[in-house]
Amino acid sequence: MIREITAKETFIVRHLILRQGKTIETCAFDGDDFSTTTHFGYSENEILVGVVSIFKKENVLFKTNNQYQIRGMAILENFQNKGIGQKLVAECEKFVKVKSGKLIWFNARINAMNFYVKMNYEIVGNPFEIKDIGTHFLMRKRFLID
Repeated sequence: MIREITAKETFIVRHLILRQGKTIETCAFDGDDFSTTTHFGYSENEILVGVVSIFKKENVLFKTNNQYQIRGMAILENFQNKGIGQKLVAECEKFVKVKSGKLIWFNARINAMNFYVKMNYEIVGNPFEIKDIGTHFLMRKRFLID
């Protein structure tokens, strides 16, 4: 089941998957509490097992208006490869389309890149390093909205 959650609710899953070995404070992202940011959680048996956040944020590399950024996508290890990530990304896409968004972009970890390619996201440019996190690729998906 997918529902909107608070930024703070994302921290436990973000911490276990994206920020292992770091303090819980590293799970708070700039913009988490903006009114234009929405967080989704996927629960099984009332236990939060996956999270994703969608930020209304422009990337200057893209000329498109009304852009959204996915951040903090994380699924607990025992629940990975079961379609939960696809459902969360699809929820973000549905949300962006309702908001007449034209583009979703994000920085994908190298080990998640193929997951997003299978969902029709495209790689933009060369890999780059995010300090203390690892190698990433900039990825995007455009939406044609009339």
